[in-house]
Amino acid sequence: MLTGQQKTDTVEEFLGNYDSPCGTGWGKQAQAAAEARFRSIGLPARKDEYWRFAGPNGFSRTDCERVSVLSDSVQPAFHETDCLNLVFIDGVFRPDLSDREALKHVDIVKIADAMALDISWAKSIFGKLESRGQDPVRRPFAALNSARASNGFAILATGRVSRPVCLSYLRENDRSDAIVHSVVLVRQGGSLTLLENGPGAARLNSVLEVELEAAAAFDHVRVQGRDHERRAITHMFARLAEESSFRSFTMTANGSHTRNEAFIELCGDDSRVTVAGVCVGDGAFLHDDSVFVVHDAERCESRQVFKKVLGEGAKGVFQGKILVKPGAQKTDGYQISKGLLLDETSQFLAKPELEIYADDVACSHGSTTGAIDEEALFYLMSRGISRKEAERILVLAFLEEAVDEISDRDIAEDIRIRLAEWIARHRS
Repeated sequence: MLTGQQKTDTVEEFLGNYDSPCGTGWGKQAQAAAEARFRSIGLPARKDEYWRFAGPNGFSRTDCERVSVLSDSVQPAFHETDCLNLVFIDGVFRPDLSDREALKHVDIVKIADAMALDISWAKSIFGKLESRGQDPVRRPFAALNSARASNGFAILATGRVSRPVCLSYLRENDRSDAIVHSVVLVRQGGSLTLLENGPGAARLNSVLEVELEAAAAFDHVRVQGRDHERRAITHMFARLAEESSFRSFTMTANGSHTRNEAFIELCGDDSRVTVAGVCVGDGAFLHDDSVFVVHDAERCESRQVFKKVLGEGAKGVFQGKILVKPGAQKTDGYQISKGLLLDETSQFLAKPELEIYADDVACSHGSTTGAIDEEALFYLMSRGISRKEAERILVLAFLEEAVDEISDRDIAEDIRIRLAEWIARHRS
């Protein structure tokens, strides 16, 4: 066990691994505050409540392990989607590889430039939502991200943006240790779709902070992968005003350890949030979702839908909580997490939670773990379908409830195709 001094030395060494804060003006103050938060919290340990199912070793190492770069012919996600593509390589924005045209109703500025230009709306979000998300669950790597972020975007949607904005994270360096931080504001009545795809880095730490004004809508679809050994810890923080809508879906394939954290606050009446995800992995695969949804207004709805398919000793974790504060009457909260184990060596661990301080609510949570239904498998095979094809059909049917949370039908179909291809490759 580390002594207090050893923990302090490790935190300082960790901070020293990354470039000094890039902020000027309010950015300098925000990053200094985040650095103080990181020092105060320190690095997590396996004994910490929200790390006990999946220890932090891959993220708390001061050095980044070498990770081979996957090279194959598989097209990246959303390559056929009509979107504005912004490309990162090893966590660094590459304008020479990115689309340059402007989109109506949206302004996109590099996060470092947003600090230098003293963009006021970004000031009200950067580090602020992350700081709010530190209570009651400490998120030290999010604080580290805010303290050292120099790559990412400030995205302002002032109306209904007609095309998605896509952040593509490519990788070339086998030891890249990247930090990416983006902030998004969707003005009243506006809407924006944000797509993310790619491995990002050998070790990626990302933060996305989203503020929605009244009647605003934000859709987010993320595809993580496909490098087998990569590590990623991601954080989403969002605050919703009245009648706004937030939808997020993540597909994860492969990777040695992926941890996706989300902290969502419904602060305005009649707001709605959906956080959903699927993961498919086998072998040395560890996938961890940690979701915290706070209801702090009336007549709000939240959905958490997570499905994991695990084989050959893979491990999946889901930790989800719905907190209903006093006065948040007419709350409708739904949470489901399910694991499908393809063999007896894989694990799915779940910790669903409800904490309710209002008396007029409808909240439910549930979690199940099991194998492929042998009766359904027999039924399909009795109709002349091969065992391998029958398994593929049943696995895709198991994942469908989560995929169906994607509002864009074309993007949802792209996800289904990618899941089917993964199953075909790994179950052959």
